[in-house]
Amino acid sequence: MTIKEIQEEIIDEFDMFDDWMERYQYIIDLGKTLPLIDAAYKVDENLIKGCQSKVWLHSNLNEETLTFTADSDAILTKGIVALLLRVYSNQTPQAILAAETSFIDEIGLKEHLSPTRANGLVSMIKQIKMYAIAQQTKLTK
Repeated sequence: MTIKEIQEEIIDEFDMFDDWMERYQYIIDLGKTLPLIDAAYKVDENLIKGCQSKVWLHSNLNEETLTFTADSDAILTKGIVALLLRVYSNQTPQAILAAETSFIDEIGLKEHLSPTRANGLVSMIKQIKMYAIAQQTKLTK
């Protein structure tokens, strides 16, 4: 699936919920499905700067696509990370860099987060894009 298709799927899923309490619960449930990150990647250099809670993010280049693993010490943040990984994992660096993040506004996520969590969300996306830039550089050499 393309990033755009995945985002549309997420928007449809969030449309099924009547209120934000149900959406928060859904995000928390998504976090529970996040595959465990290898302990070797839970190191300071993989911590995302600018997050209220601790978030570790690691990328791996598999031929031409990036896969991400992540973890957080906060259940809501873990769910947000799960959403982002669903969108960006198994995509090419070019697709990640070209992708819009309109689904975040369409589901109303940013406006329903505290300012520090919203900043953390932006930091997570920034870090995913930084990994994509680094991996794209490797692919073009």
